[in-house]
Amino acid sequence: MSNLYLSGALVISLDLELYWGMRDVIPLDRYQQHLEGVRLAIPEILNLFNKYNIHATWATLGFLYCQDSKQLQQNLPQQLPNYQQAELSPYQYLNQLQPIDNQLHFCPEIIEFIKLCPGQEIGTHTFSHYYCLEPGQTQAEFKADLDKAINTAEKFNVETKSLVFPRNQYNQAYLETIKDCGITCYRGNETSSIYNSEAGDGDRPYKRILRLIDAYLNLSGQNCSTWEQVGSNYPFNIPSSRFLRPYSAKLKIIDNLRLRRINSGLEYAANHGQIYHLWWHPHNFGVNLQENLRFLTQILEKYQQLNTHKQMQSLNMGEVAALCRKACQPVALVSN
Repeated sequence: MSNLYLSGALVISLDLELYWGMRDVIPLDRYQQHLEGVRLAIPEILNLFNKYNIHATWATLGFLYCQDSKQLQQNLPQQLPNYQQAELSPYQYLNQLQPIDNQLHFCPEIIEFIKLCPGQEIGTHTFSHYYCLEPGQTQAEFKADLDKAINTAEKFNVETKSLVFPRNQYNQAYLETIKDCGITCYRGNETSSIYNSEAGDGDRPYKRILRLIDAYLNLSGQNCSTWEQVGSNYPFNIPSSRFLRPYSAKLKIIDNLRLRRINSGLEYAANHGQIYHLWWHPHNFGVNLQENLRFLTQILEKYQQLNTHKQMQSLNMGEVAALCRKACQPVALVSN
């Protein structure tokens, strides 16, 4: 790979899913405030991105392109997921008797707004928040879901090149499918076992505890990726380095450790010409917006210093993939 592309890079991806991503985790009335805050949070996040010249990928759920549930029901995939746990399917929820609040479930106008902002890529989070490791679903059902997501985005003049697996359920067996669908890159998981993909919520109590500690103290390493690692297989895996945990009043006394944990990873990536991939959901900023924005600002100020003194780049996932395609020999562009 050419040295031209070996400067450090900050990659940011955001999983835009509204209530569809939380539907099987928490009742709507307990999470409504977070969801209502999304429409306030996204313009503020984009303002910061513009100020610091940050490029980012917005992994957007296909459902969100619809105006309402009626339009969604008229545009379903040819095959629906047959999870053994039927409650995992959003189509059951879609067919419920009570009306669905459009503001908490759909946002085509937000997608259009993001599209207009420089450096922002609209990726996919599948059409239906598809779980790739759950028993019962099949590769054919996944392909039907992803085809629908890509076709829906095309109607908005969005070319889909980047994928984030919902609930981070990375499925090695499905990489050929995403390649066939024209996806060039995806967000894989950290290499530490505490971040391994699992069926279910993948959030066993001991893992939750270890991940929480890891957000403040270095348990799993910096989780940066070399350009060679990313460019070694196709589609390109641009693994997560760190989930940006939202502000917690209970833990604010140790927020300096949370910031140090992220900034040390950024500095490591800049010093070693590697990639640091930070991600979160817009609804994580839906409450405590100002506290979360202040924290993000401190991260971006650190990036700005590294950009000035270490030539660190800000790249979205699609831009990383484009550089890898340009720099890698054609023989490297094969599936895992």
